[in-house]
Amino acid sequence: TDCYQPIERRVGITRSLLKVFAEYRNPVSIITKNSLVLRDIDLLTDLNRDNLVHVVVSLNTLNDGTRQLLEPRASAVTQRLKTIRELSQAGIPVSVLVAPIIPGLTDHEIIPLVETLAGNGAREVSHIIARLNGPVEPIFTEWLEQSMPNKKDKILNAISDCHGGAVSDHRSHVRMKGEGKRALAIRDTMALAKQKFLSGQKMPAFNLDAFRRPPKGQLGLF
Repeated sequence: TDCYQPIERRVGITRSLLKVFAEYRNPVSIITKNSLVLRDIDLLTDLNRDNLVHVVVSLNTLNDGTRQLLEPRASAVTQRLKTIRELSQAGIPVSVLVAPIIPGLTDHEIIPLVETLAGNGAREVSHIIARLNGPVEPIFTEWLEQSMPNKKDKILNAISDCHGGAVSDHRSHVRMKGEGKRALAIRDTMALAKQKFLSGQKMPAFNLDAFRRPPKGQLGLF
């Protein structure tokens, strides 16, 4: 789950872990939708000196009204863009996961979203198409009925168009990206946006040679 949940501000578990990674020069990748990650920019900067950190920010819309409906407890759109920008300005490599793209609700934002992300310093962008597996389906359907009942059928039909006629999808190598004409249009639009705004950009490779073993007390597995 997101390692920068609100309670992290008080308990500091993630910050404690980053200190361990920094001490032993262990590569680490973080994914979050919360701007609290900026609190730890000192440790991230230290790790980045040896190419030991990637930060992935999750953001699927530029519309903060939509964000409030989808993710009321996560950082606002402006705060997430600020997070991307400040990390990038500090030299820390940042990519963005556009997830989930909700067909019929947020897929029309792909091009302006990627343009904005690139303008704020994101080096790469990837995406996941929404799927409603298991208990997610009734929860999401109830949310649609309460939040946007006039769009409920349109959105559910659009999601099913991307998953072989069902809103759920458990198939390996398919479930994240979907299939069919609508999913292909989303992939093509994303590829076009990345070609236009992120051409030649990529996240740096992790440095795997800086790792330090503890001077004593390292346990063996066998």
